[in-house]
Amino acid sequence: MKNGVVIIGAGHAGVQAAASLREEGFDGPVTLIGDENELPYHKPPLSKAFMKDADAKPQMLRAEAFYANGRIELMLGSSVERIDLSGRRLDLSGGGHIAFDRVILATGSRPRTLALPGSDLARVLSLRSVADARAIREASGSDDIVVLGGGFIGLEIAATLAAGGRRVTVVEAQDRLLARAAAPVIAAHVRSRFEASGVRLLTNTTIERLQGQNGHVTAAVTSSGERLPAGLVLIGVGVVPNSELAEAAGIAVANGIRVDPQMRSSQPEILAIGDNANFRHWLSGTDVRLESVQNATDQARLAARTITGHEDAYRSVPWFWSDIGDMKLQMVGLAAGSDRSVVVGEAAENRFSVFHYLGDRLICIESVNRPADHMLGRKMLAAGFSPNPATLASDDLKAQFAAWQQLQPTEPA
Repeated sequence: MKNGVVIIGAGHAGVQAAASLREEGFDGPVTLIGDENELPYHKPPLSKAFMKDADAKPQMLRAEAFYANGRIELMLGSSVERIDLSGRRLDLSGGGHIAFDRVILATGSRPRTLALPGSDLARVLSLRSVADARAIREASGSDDIVVLGGGFIGLEIAATLAAGGRRVTVVEAQDRLLARAAAPVIAAHVRSRFEASGVRLLTNTTIERLQGQNGHVTAAVTSSGERLPAGLVLIGVGVVPNSELAEAAGIAVANGIRVDPQMRSSQPEILAIGDNANFRHWLSGTDVRLESVQNATDQARLAARTITGHEDAYRSVPWFWSDIGDMKLQMVGLAAGSDRSVVVGEAAENRFSVFHYLGDRLICIESVNRPADHMLGRKMLAAGFSPNPATLASDDLKAQFAAWQQLQPTEPA
């Protein structure tokens, strides 16, 4: 490949794709384009440790020398305006263009916005980048903070700021927290822990408008007319995939960029990975778009193998995590479609797991402070093992799984 591979997006997916291309023996040019001026960094700490420490710096995904040593051209502070499929080139927003043989779209997602009166006031913020995290950190001296959205990001930020002594109110439009992300029993447990720590939670509630003074937000007014004092408003109501570049080029999109099991889009020379990739998941048989570091890195590795001539299909078991206060939430598998759930452990001890079944088949485990269940679950789901739900609380799952493995036929060498 004379012109090589251009990767658009320098987050977890993009950096892993560049690394994996070299690991797979690709010797052509590799260009990694990122729209931020920072070296590529880890995103998860931004809502937690980074926000607590005024001196904290972003954790780099790779040392700066990695890019030079790997012959990866790193273009920071750059963005692509258009994909010219017929000319096999990318037009850059600042002028100029780059020729390509293959493109990997690792453009990720962006925070969903709310069309609220007053949303243009200062100190109305969302979190996606280190610049956003710095702005939130600088504004978090406010005594009263309102968080819009009771999903993972909103709750992580709320827990972090409440631990710093701030008065925090979380406003969620659904009837419970984590409505699209976790089982009701876990959502109820998270709610009880938050309320015990002094965080106010308003569910079945929306914000009608934001009020301000001298250009800065001072309050959020709810759908019931209640005025919530707020020197800082954080919006965490989900994300939107960055698929506009692909759509403008005529590439098929539907809640993200549609890809096949090898991560190829409807234009085979264009691949998509990470938050912006929508695909048929082997585990659930449904079309999904997954927002997780695991999915981003696993798809990046697979895209590199596709480009280097392999035809592997995506078969990773999805897993996620979220650190919310004193709760480590870990999920493995996909719970959608579950018709039976079994709770193991004690919520009162802040340590339990929820095993989700579809018929007799285990499809997901959600854990609170039970990492052993999570790690074993990753192995069980990958192998296709489903423990008897009636014996979950009494049986040694690790021993049961080991015994089952001994009975499985071995593949010929």
